[in-house]
Amino acid sequence: MMEKLKPLLLTEQRVIDQKMNQNQPQSSSSEGRTDDDSALSDFLASLIDYTPTIPDELVEHYLAKSGFQCPDVRLTRLVAVATQKFVAEIAGDALQHSKARQASIPKDKRDRQQKDKRLVLTMEDLSKALREYGVNLRHQEYFADSPSTGMDPATRDE
Repeated sequence: MMEKLKPLLLTEQRVIDQKMNQNQPQSSSSEGRTDDDSALSDFLASLIDYTPTIPDELVEHYLAKSGFQCPDVRLTRLVAVATQKFVAEIAGDALQHSKARQASIPKDKRDRQQKDKRLVLTMEDLSKALREYGVNLRHQEYFADSPSTGMDPATRDE
């Protein structure tokens, strides 16, 4: 279902861009605008049948918490799809940072770690990925990213 939504998301973004630039002369014809409007209508109609990964109740809770209320379930699901896309991009970027970190480990240690081929997402990887999107994340000292976290600085073997 997400593959069907991708072209519609791109069309919706063009419609939003056009509406934001209404003060500037538009080069598209009225026929192109009608196509965009119909694509947007089709996209919004498809959201009624689509069940996003993030539940409607959770999205409604955070929308209400921010002061926004709308009874239209299509808008709630649109926010859920946008959030899902954002989280997926962050997770993908964090995975790339994790792979880069694993590649920078010296070869002798990497050979021992290759027996266990799982990738571990650390706060450092997540912080780097979020920083690319303008979100600054700092974690407290008591989060255990390494066995020495929380130990007396004098006894750390780093």
